[in-house]
This record gives sequence, structure tokens and C-alpha cells, in this order.
Amino acid sequence: MLAPRLRVVFCGINPGRVSAAAAAHFANPRNDFWRLLHDAGFTPRQLAPSEQYELLRHGYGLTNAAPRTTPGSSELRKADFVGAGARLERIAAELRPLAIAFVGKEAYRGAFGDRPEHGLRERRLGDTLLFVLPSTSPANAAVPYGEQLRWFVELRELLEPDEPIDTGA
Repeated sequence: MLAPRLRVVFCGINPGRVSAAAAAHFANPRNDFWRLLHDAGFTPRQLAPSEQYELLRHGYGLTNAAPRTTPGSSELRKADFVGAGARLERIAAELRPLAIAFVGKEAYRGAFGDRPEHGLRERRLGDTLLFVLPSTSPANAAVPYGEQLRWFVELRELLEPDEPIDTGA
């Protein structure tokens, strides 16, 4: 789900079984991705996974670092990420998004081999910024919702500094 000149391409780790069955990104009802997008001010209302193509109208796209469907990301192997970095480089060169935001450290690590921290990375793909968000998977219960939201807001404000929002925090 990509287009030229997007503000952000959100890059998940891989499709889980629920997402694959629904043919939609972040489709597990316990995954907070769509709620976080809305609460951080990326979308005017909370979209459902079935409305994922609406993101393009708002300037955002979706992809995954690894294409293979698994019950959990812990079942992915290094081979599942072969070519991921090169594919993201092509996306950056050809479609020129302002940023690629990795939804989870493992998506970034799978693509580039580095163990990142959350936030803006020094690495760029051409002019495209790279940003690491916490995973929104229900398996990532160790990162509280408020902290996840803080990183989503930081990304949005990095790209849209003149549009502050009230997150209620």
C-alpha cells in the first residue's frame, strides 16, 4: 500500500495470521496501531484495518519488512528479511517518502541488522528519514500505551511541527 511522496511509510515486521486472513495490516483487534494513529493526530478518526487504503488519502502508506505470515514475529528467521533493506532503499529512492517509520525494533533490525532504540535514527535512505516506533502488537505489552503514544506523537510532530495536537496527556 504505497504511493509517491507520502509523508510516512509505516513498516511493520510481518503479517500475523489475523492480518493475513483479513488481507489488512494490523488487523488483530488487540493491536493498537489504528488507535495510536488517530490518538497521535495522523488521522481525523480511528480507521478500521479494512479501511487501510484511506491512509493514502492522508499521506501515509503501509508495508512490512518480512512478507511471510507467522503466528508471531518470534518465528521469523534471518532469511525472512533477505532483501528487506534493499527493497526499502528502492521505496525511498523511487517513491520519496519523508520518512519510513518502523513499527517495532525488530522490523528495523530485520531490514538493517542493527539493534535500534526508539526514535529518529541517524541512518537515512537518501533524503528519507528513518524512525523506530514501539511495536503495537498485543505481544508487546511491556511498553505501556502512553509510551507508545508518545513515540507516535514525536514522529508526527517531527514531520508536521506546525500542527501540535492535544493528546490529553
